[in-house]
Order: sequence, then structure tokens, then C-alpha cells
Amino acid sequence: MDYFILAARDLVVSKGVSSHSCSGSRVGCIRFCRRHACLYRIPVRSTFLLELHHFKSFSSIICGLFLIGTQLGAQAQTVQVDRAQLTQSQAQAPLVQAVSPEGTIVPGPNDADLGEQEVLKRVERYEPWTASIASPVFYTTNVALTDHGEKHDIISAPVAAVYYQPRIVNTLYGFADVRQQFFYYNHFNDFDFGSLDVEAGLIYFLPQFHNLVLRGEYDFNRFTFSDRVLDEFFTNHGLIFNAEMPFRFGRAQQLSLGADANISVAADHQGPRRNDYEAYAGYTLRATRALFLNAVGRVVVRDYHENGRTDVSEILSLTASYELTNWWSVSAIATLTRSDSNHDVFDYSVANVGGAIALTGKF
Repeated sequence: MDYFILAARDLVVSKGVSSHSCSGSRVGCIRFCRRHACLYRIPVRSTFLLELHHFKSFSSIICGLFLIGTQLGAQAQTVQVDRAQLTQSQAQAPLVQAVSPEGTIVPGPNDADLGEQEVLKRVERYEPWTASIASPVFYTTNVALTDHGEKHDIISAPVAAVYYQPRIVNTLYGFADVRQQFFYYNHFNDFDFGSLDVEAGLIYFLPQFHNLVLRGEYDFNRFTFSDRVLDEFFTNHGLIFNAEMPFRFGRAQQLSLGADANISVAADHQGPRRNDYEAYAGYTLRATRALFLNAVGRVVVRDYHENGRTDVSEILSLTASYELTNWWSVSAIATLTRSDSNHDVFDYSVANVGGAIALTGKF
């Protein structure tokens, strides 16, 4: 019922009019008010404007709170997605290694991130399946990825994954994998979340072009609140394209240069949705038969689909991995990240230091 009708009814009651045409109809109220306007113009106008002013004030407050809540919700989703992608890059099980026709390891995309690549290792039999579970634990200096009031915490991020990489023909390989990971914060439990990745694609090895590796894949990524796997807050469908060129020095060192693009083709929320364009350089040293040392520097441009937002992140990762057995390894990892955005509220710096124990089986 609108405020014009209420104002007319106030007029009727205050003047003791018992018979009138204002029975809930706006037209009837207009006729009634026109008839009595000469007598009651000031009371009607005063009541109407007062009620309208109160209504506008209340509506403004509600709309303001709604907009603030929407912005905070979108920012919280974006922070969770950022945190997941940053932490995942440190905690994933290694990709299944392909084998070249000469029996040597084919360098896989982003192997440098993981410190797991074995340079020129002879392999007698190709095993397309890999199953892995790992339990990374990190100390982080910036839980919410903000530029002020940073809070530190400890994160445990257990992950389980299954990879399948069959050889299709010669140096062309297919691959598919499923990976589930959960992120638990020691103090700030509201930030807990889970991430499911389902990927499928192709890897093409070109030995005639300095062992160039080309990779294309589809990635379905689904984020959930804590470990409640049915309580999702973001899903994304992406296409990832990667090219990497390895440069080997002797039998124990390798420099890798690469670039990739992660294009979001669909998502259920637009706030965290983005395209990532990345260039990286990685150095791997096999210090002993079981010890691997690795350093990776990367620059990532993150182009968000909403609000004209663009971030540029510089990331440095250091990794030391030691193979206790063929199926059991331990790692120490440190990551430094600085992100600058054209929206200053999204600027942040963060350092993560931690380690992981991983169990990996091939068959």
C-alpha cells in the first residue's frame, strides 16, 4: 500500500470524516483529497512528505548495506580463490612424467615449480598411472591477502590426486587427472575451504625444436566451504595453454623458460573470474641422487572479468625435495609474492614457509 493512500487516511481520521472514497484505492484517495484540498492541503502534504522522507532514508540504508555486503562477499570469494591458487602451486603432487622415444624423461609443464623433475633419468618401462597423497603445512604472513592489518596463521593443506597419462603416438601424450585438496587454517577457521580440480588434455613433445613441450587442457575447478564438499561457493571452467623450453646443462642441471594462459570460459560467479597470463623461468639442480633443489620466478597478469580490475603478481618460489624412497619424499618450500592491482584495495604481499610429506606410486 503506497504512502499517498496512508497520508489520505491520516487526513480522514484526523478530521473525523466518516464517509469517504478512500477505501484502499489510489484513485479514490486522489478524488477525496482534491475535494478537500482547500481545507486540508497543509496536513496532507506534511504527512505525505514526512512518510516519504522516512521511506527514502530507510531504503537508502538497506540498499547501502546490501551493496556493502555484496562487495564484501565478492571480495571474500576472490581472496579465497587467490589463496587456493597460490597454495595449490606449492602443494600439488608432481605431474606424471612422459617418456621420450630415447627412454629419457620428457620435461613436463611447470615441473620446475615442484622440484620433482629427474633430468635425463633412464626409464625401463613407461607407467601411465600415478596416485599421490601429500600433507603440506605452511606458515603464512597474510591470511586475507590484504595490504594492511595482515594476520599470520598456519595452514595445513592435505591433497589426494590420481593422474593418467597414456602415450597416444610417438611423442604425443594424453592426460587426465582428478585432484582434491582442503585448506585448514589454525586460527582463522572462517577461511577454510576445499578445491576440486578435474583436468584433461594433451602434451606434445618436440625433440627437433630443442625439446619444446606444448600442452593444452580443459580444467574444471570447484571451490567449497571447508571440507563440506556439497557446499560450493565458486566453480570455473578454464582452458589452459602452455609452452616450455628446457635447457639442460650436463646431467644434473636444467633451466626452463615458459609461458602459459589460463582462460576462463565460464563461471557461476563473476567476481573471482579472471584470465591469467604468465611467464616464468625455473632452475633445477639434482644435487645428489635423492636431493633436488629448485628456484622459480614468475610474473602473472590477472585480468578480471568484472570492474576493469587487473593485477600483476611477482612470485619467487624456492624448493628442496629429498626422496627417502622411490615412493616417499619430503620437501621444504618458501614462496614470496607481491601483487599490485589497479584497484589499490587488492594490493598485497605475502610470504609462505613450510614443508610437505608426499607418498607417490606409479603403475
